[in-house]
Order: sequence, then C-alpha cells, then structure tokens
Amino acid sequence: MRIIIYLCALCITNTVWAGARSVEQTLDALHASAATANAEVYFDLYTKNAKFIGTDAGENWSIDEFKQYAMPYFSKGKGWTYTPVSREVFYSNDHKVAWFMEILSNASYGTTRGTGVLENVDGEWKIAQYHLTIPIPNAMAKSVAAQIESMAATDKEH
Repeated sequence: MRIIIYLCALCITNTVWAGARSVEQTLDALHASAATANAEVYFDLYTKNAKFIGTDAGENWSIDEFKQYAMPYFSKGKGWTYTPVSREVFYSNDHKVAWFMEILSNASYGTTRGTGVLENVDGEWKIAQYHLTIPIPNAMAKSVAAQIESMAATDKEH
C-alpha cells in the first residue's frame, strides 16, 4: 500500500513540475521570439483575448492592438530583448491558471519587471495578461511622479 501511495505522490509531483517547466518554457519563448522579432511565435503564445500592459500609462492594449503596435518593428526585424534574471511562478489549486513575477534586464531600461497570468488552454500555457514595469526605488518615486505629471501637463498644452 505504501508503494502505491508513493507512486501516486510521485505522479502528482511530476505533473506539477511538468507544468512549472511548461510555464517557464512559454515565458522563455516569449522573450526569445521578441528578441528575434518572430511575430508568429510571439503572438501565438498569447490567448485570443489577452491584454498587454506596457510601461506607459496609455499602453493598456488588447492583443490585437498590441500586435498593431509591434508589427511595424517586427516586420523590419527589430524586436526587443529582455533577459530574465529571476522568476517566480504560482498556480491555482486546479492548475489551470498560473501567475508570475519576473525580474528582467534590458540594455536601454536596466532592471524591469514582468508580471502576468497564464491559462492552460487545451494543454498549452498561453499568456492571458503581461504587464511590463520599470521598478522605481522609493527614494526616487516623488521625483519621478513629478516628472510624469509635468510631462502630462505639457502634452495637454500641445
């Protein structure tokens, strides 16, 4: 009986780890396809109703809107490179939904953070939401907020 329980526990553990690898592979494929401007692979990693939230407050796009933004870059072979530094993945109790937080490195923006949600769609992990942010040290937050407010006021004037 102990052997049967052990084997069942081993199977459950392997299923959880396989899911973790699958989410990791999906996120790694996202970054690799963005870096190589591979639009077909990149956009296939998202759900049909996915959201992409960028670093700018106005960048709250459906996947179709984000595709319109990105395709002119991708069609010229220009992508963006964000290299994962660390990542944490969590799962719902039924293992149909995963959410993550990752720290990324980018040549232009330095340390960035990606957070998001993936859904298991027909056995494949698909990104339902991706949110890219630039972490701001608390000591700089008021200064950065003032700069953003000033820029918004200038934009309204024009």
